[in-house]
Amino acid sequence: MKKIAILGSTGSIGTQTLEIVREQKDLKVTAIAAGSNIALLEKQVREFKPALVSVWDEQKAAELKTALKDIQVKVVYGMEGLLEVATEPESEILVTAIVGMLGIRPTIAAIKAGKAIALANKETLVTAGHIIMPLAKKHGVPILPVDSEHSAIFQSLNGEEGNKIHKIILTASGGPFRGKTIDELRNIQVEDALKHPNWAMGKKITIDSSTLVNKGLEVMEAKWLFGVELDQIQVTVHPQSVIHSAVEYEDGAVIAQLGTPDMRLPIQYALYYPKRRSLSGKRLDLFELGSLTFERPDTENFKGLALAYEAMEQGGNIPTAFNAANEKAVAMFLDRKISYLQITEIIKASMEQTVFIENPDVAQILDTETATYDFIESRW
Repeated sequence: MKKIAILGSTGSIGTQTLEIVREQKDLKVTAIAAGSNIALLEKQVREFKPALVSVWDEQKAAELKTALKDIQVKVVYGMEGLLEVATEPESEILVTAIVGMLGIRPTIAAIKAGKAIALANKETLVTAGHIIMPLAKKHGVPILPVDSEHSAIFQSLNGEEGNKIHKIILTASGGPFRGKTIDELRNIQVEDALKHPNWAMGKKITIDSSTLVNKGLEVMEAKWLFGVELDQIQVTVHPQSVIHSAVEYEDGAVIAQLGTPDMRLPIQYALYYPKRRSLSGKRLDLFELGSLTFERPDTENFKGLALAYEAMEQGGNIPTAFNAANEKAVAMFLDRKISYLQITEIIKASMEQTVFIENPDVAQILDTETATYDFIESRW
């Protein structure tokens, strides 16, 4: 019986992780954390019976404690609650599925506590990869990617230890607006941006996919996860989302991982690595598929990807400014306070005004986030 803890249990990755727990029968959930969806969280606690549950808001935690007064479970809240879930003594692996930079401190705490990390919180590496990866190495903790693309790369690297990577081919669906011009993007509404052609995801990541910001974040994450240079990461638009990513080796061989668009596969692979388990769901049928197509990404009309490369090239705390600006801008777009194209305008302006710090510690990373938020609130 493998014991796991989950940060972000009520989100897309968290609920799919629990689907795997429900199906596989030999996983035990010892601790979970969520934001504010108390109704769903209560159902999860009753079904999976963790010993510990955390909610971000103190008042919500009090409501949950009252709702669960008939069962034995410890209810905590806030950052201290996240840290307690991350380091829960019984758990062996932590699934980091919360959105945003909230994931940094709990991930660090879990690594120091010797927990394996099933990483779905890409912001952790985007902003603090220079801290996380050396720390994981020091403590002998595996970082197991849950993003479909990074899992595909991870799987394509298996058995190839010591062989030189020529490049990583990071695939992208292109999002719902692939092929559209700037003029066509001017009047995009929230409902349009939330219609992803292939994947069912949370609101923020769906918007990020439409702007190609998500692919930019994945480029940054890939650099840290796999120890390659930026110019070794090639983004390729692949509308069918069947090839989830690939690795080209120095001899020209390309090894890829293919499958249907189902996030449960990379989640389950991380939970059971290096073993594979049977998984329910539709299987890939190449005869039904017929063909696969590939395109270069449009970085002229979708500037998020180009800005991500620029942020990573500058390094230091600039990726933090990129990430924080995007988080704030996407929230404003979802609240209908800015237009769709203003998302990348805000990112660019925020990067330009950030005071550069070459090797930021966690406090400086979080200060950069706050300063970016303050800048945006003063301008838009």
